[in-house]
Amino acid sequence: MKNMDPAKVELIRMAAEQTAGKSGKDLAPVMLALITGANRQGIRFTPDEVTLILEILKKGKNKKEQSQIDRMMQMTSSIFQKYQK
Repeated sequence: MKNMDPAKVELIRMAAEQTAGKSGKDLAPVMLALITGANRQGIRFTPDEVTLILEILKKGKNKKEQSQIDRMMQMTSSIFQKYQK
């Protein structure tokens, strides 16, 4: 994250705060809001950055919640990809 745009880092920090204590199934709307909000500001996340964001959001979650996050991202991947272009 050292070389990442400070605006992206701030958006990721805000998303991490919004997801604190939430279960895996509640993270997809937060991710969508993060990406669409960034999109409105002209910021695009690379696939590697999205992966990093997911790893941050999964941190501290149990295996079941991490699996939920992965499933939600798979189910909504077409939406996220639309906003990454």
